Amino acid sequence: MARIGILGAGSFGTAVAVHAARAGHRTTLWVRREEAALEIHAARENRRYLPGVTLPEGLSVTHALAALADSEAVVVAAPSHGYRAVLREFLAVRAGSETLTVVSATKGIEAESLARMSRVSAEECAAAGTPARFAAFSGPTFAAELARAVPSAAVVASADVELAAELREMLASPTLRLYSSADVVGVELAGAAKNVIAIGAGVVSGLGMGHNTLAALITRGLHEITRLGLAYGGDPKTFSGLAGLGDLVLTCTGGLSRNRRVGLALGQGQRLEDILREMGMVAEGINNTLSAHRLARRERVEMPITAMMHAILYEGISVRTAVHALMQRDLKPERD
Repeated sequence: MARIGILGAGSFGTAVAVHAARAGHRTTLWVRREEAALEIHAARENRRYLPGVTLPEGLSVTHALAALADSEAVVVAAPSHGYRAVLREFLAVRAGSETLTVVSATKGIEAESLARMSRVSAEECAAAGTPARFAAFSGPTFAAELARAVPSAAVVASADVELAAELREMLASPTLRLYSSADVVGVELAGAAKNVIAIGAGVVSGLGMGHNTLAALITRGLHEITRLGLAYGGDPKTFSGLAGLGDLVLTCTGGLSRNRRVGLALGQGQRLEDILREMGMVAEGINNTLSAHRLARRERVEMPITAMMHAILYEGISVRTAVHALMQRDLKPERD
């Protein structure tokens, strides 16, 4: 039994906490707002983000970061724009100088610095004087299904292959099959970039386009995600695996996908600010579009679908105009 802390009580953070507690670990879920922590503790349910899932007895809920101070591993499940601040707050209250295992469950890139969560974690732990080991958790796992023990599979990636194997064995269960990987770069970039393609998938569905269009978008989306990952040193095999193709297909087609839901509403003519207000949750693909577009430009990687989503979200171009422009691009060999 390990001591595991979960930083972030959104849908996925709560789901990971539920899973870890069911797997027999002493698990503590940190909730930013005190009143929300008290409500979740009293109801034994996160009614806002994960309704209908009862929290197991082995799962503690708290607003006090100090309650997680003795955790052997912390899973950071904050949105990418809040990841650095949450980890910094935790490190400030953590006692002792023992090595900390930081596991990122965040599928995003810091917009200002274009840093992946591995770099953010390294910077914050170094600044706090905390020796740390890092891993990324990713794959086709909707929070609601993971929490309800629907059979799933995911990847744990770390440059420390022993740590990846250790976490694989620690967090696997009869309903969650885990694979280990050494390709942190590929896993992190695939997890972030697929959210952008998922918004595009929602757009084409919202416009009433067919399965042909969706299949083409997913396939070419994987192509450009792979190009971006390879430009930054990722392993090509990662992008045909669970963190790449698997997560892309799930997010582009699943009804539980927030990013697809945003695109669907955009395709139906709704305004982005209205969509986000109605959802009341973070759709990482919106920030990821900005980050992925900047990364692609920095390395001169061609990512036309990402560029289309950037034009829709940040340049005021209509969805129909953007899709038409995408279809009218110069013809070329498929492998290019």
